[in-house]
Amino acid sequence: MSRLSRATLSSRGPRDSLFTRGPADYRADAQSYKCPADLEECVASLEDCCEEAHEIGTLLRAGTQDLPRMTKILGNQIVFALAPSSTLQKYKADLIDEVEPAIIELVEKAQAGLQALEKKERTLENKVETARNRPKLTSQTTAAQKLEQRRLAALTKQRERLEDELKSLERDVVTLVSFWRILCR
Repeated sequence: MSRLSRATLSSRGPRDSLFTRGPADYRADAQSYKCPADLEECVASLEDCCEEAHEIGTLLRAGTQDLPRMTKILGNQIVFALAPSSTLQKYKADLIDEVEPAIIELVEKAQAGLQALEKKERTLENKVETARNRPKLTSQTTAAQKLEQRRLAALTKQRERLEDELKSLERDVVTLVSFWRILCR
């Protein structure tokens, strides 16, 4: 505790002066210059005030250094302090009851679409295999053979496009199933 803190806690009244001695005679000659005792007391009190201010600043920095994280933590706790857990459970159950049929329907549609795409994929794979097993066309290709080649190229592109759609639908099904599992917890 600094001198200033001790001085304010002393038994003297709140408006008494800290400096007990009256004004000292001041001589301007350099030989006999001596700082008055009251001025020395004033300087010592000012140094004590500076020390106290520094300590307060250090304490304040230490206490507010983690303020952003603590604000976030306390902000999150306020939400749970305002709503009892029974209310949260009730709303969660209501949400599951409301969303569950729609999710089940979407999963069924996705599975049906996936099966249709798998069937198309198998059909296209069979067509490609059939086309690969045919003998290679010579330089004397007929118009029907050229048409068949174009058709085969179009079917190959269609198969690749359907494979991409299948992968996209599979990702959607996985996402819906994981969302469904989260809701059922």
